[in-house]
Amino acid sequence: MAHAAPASGAGAPRAVTAGAGGLPDVFSERTHRIASVAVPVVLGLVYGYWAAANQRSGGEITGWNLLFGFVTAFAFMVLYVGIRALAPHMRRELHAILWASFTGGAFGFLYSLTDKSIVRSVLMGLVVGAVWFAVLFYRYYTHEDAEGHRIR
Repeated sequence: MAHAAPASGAGAPRAVTAGAGGLPDVFSERTHRIASVAVPVVLGLVYGYWAAANQRSGGEITGWNLLFGFVTAFAFMVLYVGIRALAPHMRRELHAILWASFTGGAFGFLYSLTDKSIVRSVLMGLVVGAVWFAVLFYRYYTHEDAEGHRIR
């Protein structure tokens, strides 16, 4: 039994465009625009809350603690957006180093708020950054050419 496909309008399949790497792009341009704003805001607020919670060590929430959390969130958002805009224009080695240093520094800062020594905080940040560099370098090495252009 054969059925005719709908010609147009309701019930017609939408055209799926190819995204990065030739994979189908299931989200619309509007969704991508919203995500480009929402992701940094959500990540920044989570990071700011985490930093404020570490600073107060389970104590009561004060106005200064709230201010610290929002300032930390704002700084994280600005750095994240800046790195996200700058990194794709770099070669794969620098691309990986930039994201690894951001991740290691962010982790080291959070760790320093837990009343550990500064030496231990720096070492933990360096370890996290080094691991993240290895992961990202492998990913970029297998998905980009030497100039940083994605392999299609």
